[in-house]
Amino acid sequence: MKKLALLCVVALVSCSQPAAPVSPEVAGWQQRADAVTIVRDDWGVPHIYAKTDADVVFGLMYAQAEDDFNRVETNFINAQGRLAEAEGEAEIYRDLRMKLFINPDHLKAEYARAEPWLKALMDGWADGLNYYLHTHPDVKPRVIAKFEPWMALSFSEGSIGGDIERVNLGQLEAFYGAAAPPASTARFDSTDYLAPPAEPTGSNGIAIAGANTASGKAQLLINPHTSFFFREEAQMVSEEGLNAYGALTWGQFFIYQGFNDKAGWMHTSSSVDNIDEYLETVTKAADGSYTYRVGTEQRPLTATRIAVPYKTAAGLATRDFTVYHTHRGPIVRSADGKWVSVRLMNEPLKALEQSYSRTKARSLDEYKKVMALHTNSSNNTLYADAGGNIAYFHSNFIPKRDPKFDWTKPVDGTNPATEWNGLHSFDESPNAVNPPNGWVYNTNNYPYSAAGANSPKQKDYPAYMDSGSENPRGVHAIQVLDGKKGFTIDSHIAAAYDSYMPEFAIQIPLLLKAHAQAAASNPLKAKLADQIAVLKDWDYRWSAASVPTSVAIFFGEDLWQRVTPAARKAGISTYEYMKSKATPQERLESLAAAADKLQADFGNWQTPWGDINRFQRNDGNIVQKFDDAKPSTPVMFASARWGSLASFGARAYPGTKKWYGTSGNSFVAVVEFGDRVTAKAVTAGGVNSVPGSKHFNDQADRYATGNLRDVYFYREQLQGHTERTYKPGAK
Repeated sequence: MKKLALLCVVALVSCSQPAAPVSPEVAGWQQRADAVTIVRDDWGVPHIYAKTDADVVFGLMYAQAEDDFNRVETNFINAQGRLAEAEGEAEIYRDLRMKLFINPDHLKAEYARAEPWLKALMDGWADGLNYYLHTHPDVKPRVIAKFEPWMALSFSEGSIGGDIERVNLGQLEAFYGAAAPPASTARFDSTDYLAPPAEPTGSNGIAIAGANTASGKAQLLINPHTSFFFREEAQMVSEEGLNAYGALTWGQFFIYQGFNDKAGWMHTSSSVDNIDEYLETVTKAADGSYTYRVGTEQRPLTATRIAVPYKTAAGLATRDFTVYHTHRGPIVRSADGKWVSVRLMNEPLKALEQSYSRTKARSLDEYKKVMALHTNSSNNTLYADAGGNIAYFHSNFIPKRDPKFDWTKPVDGTNPATEWNGLHSFDESPNAVNPPNGWVYNTNNYPYSAAGANSPKQKDYPAYMDSGSENPRGVHAIQVLDGKKGFTIDSHIAAAYDSYMPEFAIQIPLLLKAHAQAAASNPLKAKLADQIAVLKDWDYRWSAASVPTSVAIFFGEDLWQRVTPAARKAGISTYEYMKSKATPQERLESLAAAADKLQADFGNWQTPWGDINRFQRNDGNIVQKFDDAKPSTPVMFASARWGSLASFGARAYPGTKKWYGTSGNSFVAVVEFGDRVTAKAVTAGGVNSVPGSKHFNDQADRYATGNLRDVYFYREQLQGHTERTYKPGAK
């Protein structure tokens, strides 16, 4: 009895003690949280509802952090040049590259002068992330213990690789890693610009006018090709006119590729030439300072100190650098006895304004008004709306330059004629708006086939407008669009997953000819007879069950690697070299190598493509380790290199024989606009990166087969499809 009385006294005392005081900051977060509702649908997609845009941003960032705080933080660690603080000395020059362009003091000043509405969004951004950390004390940030509003400006454009990443790290290290800036390093090699990357990157976008659809309404394909799990899928809805759905890059607060209730936008990586390098003639003064010449004028180089902290076993250490800027931008390397400066779009406040404002643009005129900010530098845009408009918009940051110079190479910085002279207007750019053929597309190729015969004409524009060319996906896109009528959402999806690979329609006949013309004495003639027979009647289409697909792709990859060095030396693309210069013997040797590789790795060269090409998600790490012994999903589609519109960039990894994809189709949606929006979508794997989550890999089968699910855009559509409704901070 005495024990019971004592327990009661203790309980009364504990109840009478006041709760720990809540700081004004935490109280503000809690007040914001009360104003936000997060609805998770049955795929785990967060739908964020609040009265104001800023509170929606608060809820969105909280939800993003729930799904993958590691990627949220990592993106902003990298964007601020702080990766070495988390990952060590190897990242010092990556951080230095960012710090050449990103200055916290400058960003703080930009935040201070931002319009009140944009400043409120940045405040909501920081509050949402900080409230997540406050309510999840078990989550330990690697670097950013507290997010500040100005930090949102360090990553204000949603591309997977921003313009800054075009600066070569090896050349940067060669310049700033020396005891003193070098007079010269290796000469500039223009062929670097011509060689395609190891795996084609970028995206697909297609807009179809109502004249070509069964419903008479415009449709949009949203198909970013990025590294997997790079973007969240979400919806943002406020009472201030915000209602956007789609894919957003982890840590950002705007839908990057998506749609609202009246319009949609899809960004594709642009081949515009809008980043320029200048050969600077530099003179060192007696006091150790430097000047550079422009015309007859000697201008002082701005020298600043940059400290790059990095992690060591003993704690943080720091590497200090003296870096140099001209009026054009930072010095990033040397070449031909000159220092080289780089000039690119660096307007973080305007870029953030444009990135967010376009999500609320609900008509063609409104969208074009947002484009007037001219900060969408690395992307083209495919657009469609409920008014029936469709459009291809070229990158809208294009400096005016003297066309007599070759802007794909460094230009003479002493010549005043190489200065930029403002930006090209919308009307001066190679856009295609409402073309009579009723469709536009882009596959990271040039704009001059965007609307087929109704495309902008290359001769009408300076060469620097675009430095790209046609690619196999572009050829394929035209085939599935030209002359086609009656598109439905499902047939549009089918077009996006059309299995044809047009590059093999070029390469395989050349291989067959090489075999047919080979001398009987050539040992490869007999050795390859069975493989040639398999390829002879192939229709150049992938499928999970297809043996010819496996043989062709292993052949193509070997030939690509075999001839690429010669293509670079010749100054032409690998595609062109394979088509016109690869020898018959090289083709036969590549097929023999492909057959031998298939036999060695899989026990049978007649291995179906789906047994090789796999999707696997083992853990939540940004770079995961693949394992043939663990479950994986067969994927029917292939690399974009061969013209597959649905892209899956896969290869073998250390310890594996099977090929595992890490890039390509990451988020896919087809949207139809009208009085109401109708859409279907799929996300690679799932929206939650926490292993064990129901939504970690629940979309893998749909992803691998192109089986898109319904999008719940309207609140009433969530009825019967809601997994959880809650406030940020709720348990």
